[in-house]
Amino acid sequence: MTHRTAIASHRGGAFLWPENSLAAIRGALSLPAEQVEIDIHASADGEPVVMHDATLDRMTDGQGPVRALSWEALSRLRVRGTGGEPVPHLSEALGLVAAAGRVLRLEIKADASGAPYPGLVARSLAVLDAAGWRARTVLMSFEPATVAEAAAAGGFDQLVWLADGRRLRGMRPQDLIAQCRACGATELGVHEAQASEALRDALRAADLRLSVWAANHAPSIARALRLGVDAMATDDPPLALRLRESGPG
Repeated sequence: MTHRTAIASHRGGAFLWPENSLAAIRGALSLPAEQVEIDIHASADGEPVVMHDATLDRMTDGQGPVRALSWEALSRLRVRGTGGEPVPHLSEALGLVAAAGRVLRLEIKADASGAPYPGLVARSLAVLDAAGWRARTVLMSFEPATVAEAAAAGGFDQLVWLADGRRLRGMRPQDLIAQCRACGATELGVHEAQASEALRDALRAADLRLSVWAANHAPSIARALRLGVDAMATDDPPLALRLRESGPG
């Protein structure tokens, strides 16, 4: 198969650097991976905050929900393991990615209750458009309503509906395709273990793409490469790059 899988540094490369930090993004950009993947939540005043969790406790010196604090308060917090770097705003992360000319793979998260943040898509669009980077952004969400809002705005590189194991249970490829069509997704993202030749082929027949996350070790990375997925998000981008170069075996 001549298809070339794009490699995205997941959370900036979470095996190597503190995830979703500016340090991680700079590290990821030192590698030839095509994409940098980050996550955002909303502050109390609606600003897009680069953070995987809905709460601050694991990755910062703060506590409680991201959405409980204003951006001004959040910007005073420090990301653990970075030597004192502040929590990034989307505009800061994007500035690094755009300067390096890479594709931004942006996941818009829901809050701790699983509800989409009102206005976060529009605020993120404003940041992307200020940098002229909407067309170089792959926008992703587990929430079909978030994907649909982005699809209505248009102009993205790709729109990805992320389907976790719970949602995949009992769903046939045609059901997943129907959900992608309903929300305007151009790509389905699944856990690496959920990807298969049958799913890949069904999606391609429907002119849709397949991407995976959690391809983090040699066996899972090699399997994703053999499947020829369109993109993989990996916590170990150097290993993925080496395996892609040498062939998955």
